Amino acid sequence: MRIAVMGTGGVGGFFGGLLARSGEDVTFIARGPHLEAIKSAGLTVASDLAGEFTVRSHATDDTGSVGPVNLVLYTVKMYHNGAAIPTVAPMVGPDTIVLTLQNGIDNGDKLADALGEDHVMIGVAMLQGRVREPGVVEQLGQVGQVIFGERGPGITPRGERLLDVFQRAGWNVELSDNALGAVWRKFIYLAGSAGVNAATRVTYGEMRTIPETRELLRGTYEELIGLANARAAPVGDGVLAWCMTALDNYPESGMASLAKDFMSSSPVELEGLTGTVVRMAEELGVATPINNAIYAILKPAAARIKQAQTAQP
Repeated sequence: MRIAVMGTGGVGGFFGGLLARSGEDVTFIARGPHLEAIKSAGLTVASDLAGEFTVRSHATDDTGSVGPVNLVLYTVKMYHNGAAIPTVAPMVGPDTIVLTLQNGIDNGDKLADALGEDHVMIGVAMLQGRVREPGVVEQLGQVGQVIFGERGPGITPRGERLLDVFQRAGWNVELSDNALGAVWRKFIYLAGSAGVNAATRVTYGEMRTIPETRELLRGTYEELIGLANARAAPVGDGVLAWCMTALDNYPESGMASLAKDFMSSSPVELEGLTGTVVRMAEELGVATPINNAIYAILKPAAARIKQAQTAQP
């Protein structure tokens, strides 16, 4: 299968690396020093789950040179969507699947609007990953799972074909007949947890054991569940309990990538997470006062980071 990994970071680098190791024809889309390192020495994956290995696959920053592929594994940060989505088009042929494994809730919609609904599948990746250094991606901990499927209900033959490819590559993967529900569940948990973590800038262990902060987290989840219900999202029952369990199972010393990005003054996904909550709630007339407050707290720092990034040569 010809596969392009659009965004060779922690998620794309890990899962794309597994695909390349299994013998699939993978092209990594990257840029800057990371791209140059992959070109010269291959992509190294250092994984707590899969060990350390290096794959030597084609890598480029020019999607026009790749040509149509069978699968685009789309894993760019949400703040790059505006620039990245148009560059996917040269790799899309009549039967190309574009599978988004990003954070956020509306990436599938954006891809479908630009590339056509028939091309897009959606999913979630539960993974702690990062680019450790140019040419090296790191997967941390014992969690590394993907749930994916169609944007609507049901399982299709193309989903089953992808499932077979992913399983042969060693992915811990589930093909769901309710992928949208899985995306919403992750969004509820991630937007709530990451927003509070970015505001407090402490570890998950500290957040969940301080009663007042734990109650704040519960409140963010409850608001997001109300938003999902207002959207008639197929999240099912028991979402709050699932979120609280996920919170308690997160590594005690861990922090959300959103918090880490704020602390390092790196570009942040605030608009794709809490910003989307605020805008969607306003459109639907749903009250989300806790999430609104978190967004107001974080937005000035996000604006400062964006301004500094824009000013860089």
